[in-house]
Amino acid sequence: MSGFGNEFASEDSRCPGSLPEGQNNPQVCPYGLYAEQLSGSAFTCPRSTNKRSWLYRILPSVRHKPFTPMSCGDLTESWNEVEPDPNQLLWKPFNIPKSSEKKVDFISGLHTVCGAGDSKSRNGIAIHMFTCNTSMIDKCFQNADGDFLIVPQQGEILITTEFGKMMVEPNEICVIQQGMRFSVDVFRETRGYILEVFGVHFELPDLGPIGANGLANPRDFQTPVAWYEDRTVATGYTIVNKYQGKLFSCQQDFSPFNVVAWHGNYTPYKYNLENFMVLNCVAFDHADPSIFTVLTAKSTRPGVAIADFVIFPPRWGVANHTFRPPYYHRNCMSEFMGLIKGHYEAKEEGFQPGGASLHSIMTPHGPDVDCFEKNSTAVLKPERVAEGTMAFMFESSFSMAVTKWGLDTCHRLDKSYYKCWEALKSHFNPNWKPSSNSAPNH
Repeated sequence: MSGFGNEFASEDSRCPGSLPEGQNNPQVCPYGLYAEQLSGSAFTCPRSTNKRSWLYRILPSVRHKPFTPMSCGDLTESWNEVEPDPNQLLWKPFNIPKSSEKKVDFISGLHTVCGAGDSKSRNGIAIHMFTCNTSMIDKCFQNADGDFLIVPQQGEILITTEFGKMMVEPNEICVIQQGMRFSVDVFRETRGYILEVFGVHFELPDLGPIGANGLANPRDFQTPVAWYEDRTVATGYTIVNKYQGKLFSCQQDFSPFNVVAWHGNYTPYKYNLENFMVLNCVAFDHADPSIFTVLTAKSTRPGVAIADFVIFPPRWGVANHTFRPPYYHRNCMSEFMGLIKGHYEAKEEGFQPGGASLHSIMTPHGPDVDCFEKNSTAVLKPERVAEGTMAFMFESSFSMAVTKWGLDTCHRLDKSYYKCWEALKSHFNPNWKPSSNSAPNH
């Protein structure tokens, strides 16, 4: 089903008429189902931000054994375990465990790279990598802390949710919102990125003078249709719950994916990045990257995001009298970048698919030497930029701390990153005089 934030209604075709008519919570539901509401916002939120869905299921989710603590592995919300590092950081592609050596599923393959804020106060962000090689068997995950925006980089993932199934491939993203239970099947060694936000949900950015259409169009978002399994698991089905930054597990004897029908506007969804309608400068200068925002998680300050998800897709570069790659920059926001495929234009060599970079608040960054020299003398003609490439950025107003795993344990930090700027030389000429050729022709 297509649309962003729509009111959807879906029932498994095996049980026609399983959605109650005219009410949410009848005395007896069709087919003897249980009615259960999943709320993604306070009851009293304005209609424009009120999020909830009604699920009609074979057994309610409340029927389970008590939760008990379990190992968190490299998943953490401890932002003070190592000293802050204000340097430019670059990670080589994160290692994926070999299936022949160790079986690792989505949950055990979660590694927190950086973050800030606090899930208890419902205000913050965390960035994780997932590297796994086996499917989750009789196990599902629920994030009580926030929303997961999942960006597969290598290997497609089949996500089974209480709302139905989604196949998500590299160059697609999906969002699993707070409290939704899901399981991940993989088909080979798999890797990807996760942006987690606490306390808010992702929404489409306002378009302002762009108008009614552009960027990520609502019709291109896809929501799964109802699918259920009525399956008893005598050996025990495991529910893993991320709660206040820790992991807990409980057991039940049935599959949680037993929702026969549902309706509402609080759902998981996916989006193909190829559908993004790119806007770009057509005269002169380099536009700010905010024009490439796919989704935003707003803060209480107007125009300031807890997190933006921004992409750098294939596009035309036509600006005259302009240094076309990204400019040199110091930012009041934190910029975490990843690469799904191809070569990022500002750093074609060091930045690799499956790797990442972090340029923290007010840490200088920009094109490397080769990029600057090449593009300072390039003949400016219309050209395709980032063909065959998809880079992205998680940008946040939070000053993010890097975890011990990110700085040390992963062993993927490129400590020579700073050298890509060391050969930048001065081109200053105090005798320079303007000429007719140097004036912009706007």
